[in-house]
Amino acid sequence: MNKVIKHIGLIVPAALVLSACQGGGETFPLARISVDVAAIDQNRILAQADEFLTAEPITVTASQCERSQGGPHDFYSEGDYWWPDPENPGGPYIRRDGMSNPDNFTAHRRAMRRMSIQVAALTAAFKLTGEQKYAGAAMRHLRAWFLDDETKMSPHMKYAQAISGRVPGRGVGLIDGIHLVEPAQAIIFLRKRGLLSDDENAALYAWFKDFLDFMTQHEYGIDERERKNNHGTCWVMQAAQFATLVGDDAVQDYCRNRFKTVLLPNQMSPDGSFHMELARTKPYGYSLFNCDAMAMVCLILSTPDDNLWTFELPDGRSIAKGLAFIAPYMADKSTWPYKPDVMYWDEWPLRHPALLFGGMALGKQQYIDLWKTLPPDPHTDEGWRNFSIRQPILWLEDEK
Repeated sequence: MNKVIKHIGLIVPAALVLSACQGGGETFPLARISVDVAAIDQNRILAQADEFLTAEPITVTASQCERSQGGPHDFYSEGDYWWPDPENPGGPYIRRDGMSNPDNFTAHRRAMRRMSIQVAALTAAFKLTGEQKYAGAAMRHLRAWFLDDETKMSPHMKYAQAISGRVPGRGVGLIDGIHLVEPAQAIIFLRKRGLLSDDENAALYAWFKDFLDFMTQHEYGIDERERKNNHGTCWVMQAAQFATLVGDDAVQDYCRNRFKTVLLPNQMSPDGSFHMELARTKPYGYSLFNCDAMAMVCLILSTPDDNLWTFELPDGRSIAKGLAFIAPYMADKSTWPYKPDVMYWDEWPLRHPALLFGGMALGKQQYIDLWKTLPPDPHTDEGWRNFSIRQPILWLEDEK
């Protein structure tokens, strides 16, 4: 174990590593309404997991971009909405909000999403069936991404969402890390089931501790934290989940406070809408995306003594009000009073976690009933990019 810790570069007693690895990861139970997610999702989960059983891992080391200033283990991506300038070919790219440039480098993002989808489905299948083959396949991907010296990703995102001719990476690139949130939940579950060795526990702890340190200390992490829209929300969601994995109570407390004092006050309007998302060229999709991220913050961080699901500001703004605003437009998108999204309007809505978990926590059966009627998975790459919580069974303590 000491060899693993030394290699990662994290100076921490081995006993402390194991204590954090074994103790973190409790989810506040959603007790107001019970939903048999296992019965609803079983066929879908097993079909996906069986497809993924023999898939070989693909990590960041499988592809390189000549424009990246990082090394072979460094995650690299390019900003979605940046394009060559017609008036200055070969010069710095210019921004076209909401319009994704298909020529930008996306191989690392696609590989991370692939891992996230596969690990979550395989772990969910193991939770449903208890069959070790699913857990073993999930661990194969986790080892490749976080443990294997030849294939693992460096625990940072210094080169994410670069802009050709402008910057080698940006703080906003951290939003690509939302696809590590559900694998982190899979790790927590596999750890509770005793399927990780001591060395694997220690190394996974070290990787996510280093990544959390990057988020909280590096200038890019701080920049992303201070973003006012969904980027700031996703920072809190990620930090909360990775802090749960490594047992960092201080970061968890910080994230709870930030939800109450920054996210809700700055992002939510009195009617429950997210005004900064409505100002975008994809107001519908971004509103759903931000609502999901806020709901996940509530799910990850709520405790019996500090229930974020029921927290509200003095003027009544709360996650409950946010759901009350968006849910009618999920039930009938034709009533959406704002402009349609410039791209992927037909992609949404899906079985958004905000509907399921919010319905369970707030006692809103109508949200759960709506969730059941919606498509469970996206149909486009863009959809998968903005839908990072795909296996709700992994997040429910009372599921078998």
